[in-house]
Amino acid sequence: PAAGPCRGVLFDLGVSSPQLDQPARGFSFRADGPLDMRMDPMRGEAVSAWLARAGVEEIRQVIATYGEERFARRVAQAIVAAREHAPIERTVELAELVARAVRTREPGKHPATRTFQALRMYINDELGQLERGLAAALEVLAPSGRLVVIGFHSVEDRLVKQFIARHAQLDPALADLPAVPPSSRRGCGGSGASSVPAKPRWRATPGRAARCCGSRRRSREEDAGD
Repeated sequence: PAAGPCRGVLFDLGVSSPQLDQPARGFSFRADGPLDMRMDPMRGEAVSAWLARAGVEEIRQVIATYGEERFARRVAQAIVAAREHAPIERTVELAELVARAVRTREPGKHPATRTFQALRMYINDELGQLERGLAAALEVLAPSGRLVVIGFHSVEDRLVKQFIARHAQLDPALADLPAVPPSSRRGCGGSGASSVPAKPRWRATPGRAARCCGSRRRSREEDAGD
């Protein structure tokens, strides 16, 4: 717990480079490894175990919801058909299977990107974790404190936007600040445009910020007394 009110809380969402660089963690479709994807390998169910038991509709819903994959049904059907012959236990197996099922290619993006994203987010309850983390952040933000969230796709950004809007209605002390346009962040952290090619995982990402305008505790007490 925080020792006192925080002037700012920063969330940097998603998987980290050290996790992607370890094939044994099972996060990357670019290297062969066990199909795991758990943030904590000692807890929860690996993706391979979940795919071995989930039905077509459940798999489709996860890939469509968390990955916004147009061909989620085709991918789900391909997974269920493939596991009838042998369990899907390796990252490369799944990546190749998805590549055959996805009909179109997004420029600069591997066809399995959305499916891997969806499965990772689902197996780790990332949206639930984010929702709880945002709520906890509001409890420790000082008046005029900033809440900043760096996300990597619209699924996360939509949740953050809805969270801020919902809590701003309940508590006027929380104000939504304009979303930070990607173009204004290309030089953040000392990284200029010339350094981007050397960092293939770095790209412009959606960001959202909110400011706690006043005393949230006082606002609640005043509301309770009305």
